[in-house]
Amino acid sequence: PDVRNDPLYINAREETRSEMVAPIISNDEVIGVFDLESDELNAYSDDDLEVLMMLASQVAIIIEKVMLHEQLIEKKRLEGQLEVARQVQLELLPPNDPQLEGFDISAYNVPTEEVSGDYYDWVPIYDDQISLVIADVAGKGVAAALLMAFLRASLRAATHIGYAPHISMAKVNYLLWESIERNQYVTAFYGILDATNRTLSYTNAGHNPPLLLDAKGNAQFMERGGVPLGIFRDTRYHEYYLTIEPNELLVLYTDGVTEAMSPSGEEFGRDRLASSVRAARRLRAKDLIMAVQKDVLDWTDGLGATDDITFFVVKALT
Repeated sequence: PDVRNDPLYINAREETRSEMVAPIISNDEVIGVFDLESDELNAYSDDDLEVLMMLASQVAIIIEKVMLHEQLIEKKRLEGQLEVARQVQLELLPPNDPQLEGFDISAYNVPTEEVSGDYYDWVPIYDDQISLVIADVAGKGVAAALLMAFLRASLRAATHIGYAPHISMAKVNYLLWESIERNQYVTAFYGILDATNRTLSYTNAGHNPPLLLDAKGNAQFMERGGVPLGIFRDTRYHEYYLTIEPNELLVLYTDGVTEAMSPSGEEFGRDRLASSVRAARRLRAKDLIMAVQKDVLDWTDGLGATDDITFFVVKALT
């Protein structure tokens, strides 16, 4: 029959009298077609259609292989970017723990497979003073690593100049606001620890409230603070003071700790964090971190957290 009499036929060329179509199918989806047209009536037989269908299936296999190859290339490219970002992240972290008379201090980052924006740092100011920071950069990958590097450089510069914590945070906030995308921000806790007076002057820009455990094991989350860095241009931050008495300890952490999920979907949470720290409070700071990390891992049934876990523990000695 003349294909022009078929209501399904789209009249692409006047001369067409016969048409044969075979779909190219990949993963149950039509990704293309072979469309043969002839000026003669009844130009194609069932055998012709069978051959065309076989050809279409072979072409589908070739296309699938090409697509898989392209996906593999893209996967390797992204893995390369993530590896670069991970190396940047690791190189930004201090190679050792700070030494400060009268204190046992340790920090640790437990990375996940995916590069996140967890960051900590410390800088000696005087023999009896250090600055310390823990932060979480919104986002992952190369962008987070670059923002982390920017934050590190900015805070270190502010520390060396001698700004108070709340002034440092305000200046860093302004620099970030000018330099980053509007959907980016950073939560950060920044403080200066004075060993002579056993005091910590600090400011908190939207970061998880630190946990203070007194000598009797009573836990208190320090809720005071401001908004994250980079959200508003002229944010003002307040400076707070804390005395860390002998046998008291301060735990700084990122949300990868409290948001670690059990198999049933329940978060580890702040109460469990306090209980875990309380149980391990007599250990050295580094061992305390390992003990709490194990509790988090056990909570997730060995699967680990989906986000980086970072701790910064300051323990006052007797």
